Amino acid sequence: MEIATLGIDIGKTWFHIVGLDSKGKPLFQKKLRRPRLMEFVATCRPCSIGMEACSGSQHLARRFIEFGHDVKLMAPRFVKAYLKSNKNDFNDAAAIAEAVQRPTMRFVAIRSIEQVDMQAIHRVREHLIGERTATINQIRAFLLEYGITIPVGGRNLRRRLPEILEDAENGVSDLMRALLHRMLMRLRRIQDEVDELTVLIKTLAASDPQCQRLCTIPGVGPIVATALVAAVGNGTQFHRSRDLAAWIGLVPRQYSTGGRTRLLGISKRGNRYLRRLFIHGARSVIHNVDRRPHRFGNWLTQLEQRTHANIVAVSLANKLARIAWAVLRRSEPYRAAPA
Repeated sequence: MEIATLGIDIGKTWFHIVGLDSKGKPLFQKKLRRPRLMEFVATCRPCSIGMEACSGSQHLARRFIEFGHDVKLMAPRFVKAYLKSNKNDFNDAAAIAEAVQRPTMRFVAIRSIEQVDMQAIHRVREHLIGERTATINQIRAFLLEYGITIPVGGRNLRRRLPEILEDAENGVSDLMRALLHRMLMRLRRIQDEVDELTVLIKTLAASDPQCQRLCTIPGVGPIVATALVAAVGNGTQFHRSRDLAAWIGLVPRQYSTGGRTRLLGISKRGNRYLRRLFIHGARSVIHNVDRRPHRFGNWLTQLEQRTHANIVAVSLANKLARIAWAVLRRSEPYRAAPA
């Protein structure tokens, strides 16, 4: 029995496997626990293994590569088209085995341990920022019940709230005052954690050559650089710069038919965290960077004169993402070249 392809449906404890031969004919179905899965894959002759990209798939992919297999990860939405009949675990595994053989299938890059760790830092930091925003909004809502308003911005709230708590004549009850003090302490702890992770990200960026090269691009700092390296590594999975921009979701969504091309707003597909960071970086370039030394300077100025500011920011973010791909692929820092 010559196994050419394995499709594995991943679970927490149980894993469902479908094996195919070189002609795509089903050979067997197996249901194994995690330890038995490792033993089975380790004893198989090198073959192609397909899995859906999900929690735990990166670890399994790295382990299976150590066993000598060719491992491919795929987005679940691309596998769904190959699902036949009703949905169950073995049908899912068969669909994965079918999809991994397609020559036009788009695969997810397998990340290193360093990339996984870097991405985890960004996710924890982003979670803390969301928690900080929720806490600030809740404090504002409580104060509005007492007719107290604070100007927009977390910095204004952190500055004004201690004054409000010390003011005994503002009508805030003792119970609410104690609750707000507790929330202020929590807000400060969250801010301290965000600051610590930000310092950690900057330290990691300073020690990584790829991040150092990316930081030479206008609008790209340690946070954008480390997030990009954590997500795409050296960018070899993208054949051209537009592919990276499309993966981030910074290209127009197309709805064309009958030979008539129709382009809509940006697709907003892929990594929304990276997309937001690049757009913020583009806004920073628009307002703070001297454009004269850069090739995109004249283009940016002309674009501002004929279109909306948001479109300008997204267009520049697209260009910065393409420049970032070139820096990663060529392993060279960004060089400003006047037009």
